[in-house]
Amino acid sequence: MSKDIAVINYGMGNLRSVENALLKIGAQPRIVTRPEQVGEASGLILPGVGALRDCVDGLKTAAFDDFIRGWVKEQRPFMGVCLGLQALFEHSEEDDVTGLGVLPGKVVRFKSRPGFKIPHMGWNFAKLQQEGSPYWEELDPETDRFYFVHSYHILPEDPSITLTTTDYDGVFTSSVAVGSLLASQFHPEKSQRNGLQLYANFVASCD
Repeated sequence: MSKDIAVINYGMGNLRSVENALLKIGAQPRIVTRPEQVGEASGLILPGVGALRDCVDGLKTAAFDDFIRGWVKEQRPFMGVCLGLQALFEHSEEDDVTGLGVLPGKVVRFKSRPGFKIPHMGWNFAKLQQEGSPYWEELDPETDRFYFVHSYHILPEDPSITLTTTDYDGVFTSSVAVGSLLASQFHPEKSQRNGLQLYANFVASCD
């Protein structure tokens, strides 16, 4: 499992939590602040917490926007977490932000209605929609839970990329997988055993 995994630092994100999770599964994480530091890394992870506009602006300032597009286009292993998922899409209702456009679709806010608090915070199920996905090895496709903190969620244009769905104010896409790309709205690094397993499955895919 000792694979070199680059973790993008663009000025925001829970970098140390991601780094520690990768160390626990035996990977070799490196925090990188510029594309040229990625080198021959086996995989690339984009973490994120906070506001999407700050995330996208930070990626552009650090010249990671075009780099990520090229990395994904080349089918190299990529993982996005929380804002790292939302930033991949074309547009977000949050401050009317234009995303990286790696994936077609948009990001929308949860509806405000009685009984549903915003943000969606805490443990919830992530039910597998891509049967036999290698990213879900050693995970239960129906009953495993992960930790969420978010007020917006994605609406992919292509439903076939949905890896898992979660029910909160209706069913929404909580992770996607297409080609060598994996991205989740939930935080694996805060999801204990299940989160570590998801990171391990991603790293295992980084050949």
